[in-house]
Amino acid sequence: MSLTIAINGENRRLEDLATPSSLAQVIGELGLKGDRIAVEHNGQIIVRGLWPGTRVEEGDRLEIVHFVGGGSGLRPRSKRWS
Repeated sequence: MSLTIAINGENRRLEDLATPSSLAQVIGELGLKGDRIAVEHNGQIIVRGLWPGTRVEEGDRLEIVHFVGGGSGLRPRSKRWS
């Protein structure tokens, strides 16, 4: 039992998943936090609510983007009023 898919352009074999698996299962197997990523499956962005019903099959392509928080590191200028 395994599933081989392309993730961000790199082939990955997920040993503990069968084909087909749900997108939610794939995200879980990869150990990713669902609230911090966006996923494109075979060229279509899939909203998180549809992950459990989205079938991922052998040879499918996923693009996964991680959201990173933080600021610019610049402090705002203080205004002086006379």
